[in-house]
Amino acid sequence: MKNLFVQIILCFVLFISLGSRAQTIDSAKIKEVENSLEGPSHTEGQKPWTLAERMQFYHINGLSIAVISNYKLAWAKGYGWANDSLKIPVSTQTLFQAASISKSLNAMGVLKLVQDKKLDLYADINTYLNNWKFPYDSLSKGKKINTANLLSHTGGLTVHGFEGYEPGSSLPTIQQVLDGKKPVNSAPVRSMYEPGLKFEYSGGGVTISQQIVTDITHQPYDKYMYDNVLKPLGMTSSTYQQPPVAKAQNQLSAAYRADGKQLKGKFNAYPEQAAAGLWTNPTDLSKYIIETQLANEGRSAKVLNQQTTKLRLTPYMDKVAALGVFVIDLDGTKYFSHSGANEGFRADYVGSLEGGNGLVIMVNSDNGQIIGEIENAIARVYGFKGLYRSKVLATTTVADNVLQSYCGEYELVPGFSITVTREGSHLYGQATGQDRFELFPESQTKFFLKVADAKMEFFKDEKGQVVKAILYQNGEHEAKKVK
Repeated sequence: MKNLFVQIILCFVLFISLGSRAQTIDSAKIKEVENSLEGPSHTEGQKPWTLAERMQFYHINGLSIAVISNYKLAWAKGYGWANDSLKIPVSTQTLFQAASISKSLNAMGVLKLVQDKKLDLYADINTYLNNWKFPYDSLSKGKKINTANLLSHTGGLTVHGFEGYEPGSSLPTIQQVLDGKKPVNSAPVRSMYEPGLKFEYSGGGVTISQQIVTDITHQPYDKYMYDNVLKPLGMTSSTYQQPPVAKAQNQLSAAYRADGKQLKGKFNAYPEQAAAGLWTNPTDLSKYIIETQLANEGRSAKVLNQQTTKLRLTPYMDKVAALGVFVIDLDGTKYFSHSGANEGFRADYVGSLEGGNGLVIMVNSDNGQIIGEIENAIARVYGFKGLYRSKVLATTTVADNVLQSYCGEYELVPGFSITVTREGSHLYGQATGQDRFELFPESQTKFFLKVADAKMEFFKDEKGQVVKAILYQNGEHEAKKVK
């Protein structure tokens, strides 16, 4: 429930561009992006934020950006600290954990086996699993799971994601991960319901595809992926190695909590490499995006040919979930994309299916709210159709006595409430354990946030007393007024 709110943490962090060395051909546009950040909503005439302001606002230690225009890397730049305690700045070569973006490159590796006739995408996964077999039970209703199900999250499988392991911890084998056996910190990967029924995100299912790769190739997963995907794409700085011992430590960004504190041991390790284990940077990921765009048009085939690329970009049993990517239509322009969230890292990439445009943003923080604001800035400056998603909302005037009637505590779930307070003609909300955010009136009863795509509406009983509120964010969430 706490994820329903952005953590608005007003503290100070040094904003560094010194040493970040932008790779650029258009410094004017970089500056314009850096001064044009906007949230999901804003009011008419509101001045955009600067990147420096928002890094301070969200307590972001470091981030890295790449922008793609007309099938080329327009520019890439790093900001802030890769490691604040060692005073290592983010450069364009600094590696971040890509988290679930790992699934996009994994799908390329799996489909390379399909393209090479070593794997039937639609056959029972147990045909290719040698060192571990999926234990079908009554929940699968006699239906078999195929590799396309694994890559598109349509296998009806458990385990959404993984939390990783602190340095010094014993790392489990993939078989132990799949069976949930010690020293694993996640549940076993099993059926929730029959495959092919609907989309249900499963990092566990993608981890099965990792086992398939190693069983077919008889190679360590990270070696197969480097030789057959990363190196051919030119992503030679990137690695699936966990932990990445072959990389210099000053190349690796530390991971940070939303309050700006570094994770114990610098960062976690993820033996679930296919689902969460890629270390990379926006510059390398831009090579993957551009190759996908060119291959989709039949103009390149460094890893996958046009036919296989189109297969990868085609939703499977779902409107948006393709094989390792999500395909979305924004105002008539189609994009392929994926986001990522590991402990202390957030990331997102977007690439257009036509025109050769795209972007990559990677942040060394548990708070990725700034990513959407940067995407709005890039989309507006470069005119990327559909990617600019900041709505202009009009405000109205609400009398002070009405605002005062909304003040109080609203319980969403036991132990988690929103406390509403007033200062003059301004109304504020504060979720349990978080800092406050301003509520802007769009009507006499409904208010919106500028920093998140969320609204809050107040309701009265027949006596005119405010008795509850509804939070509109990823659905409707009723909160009873308890004080």
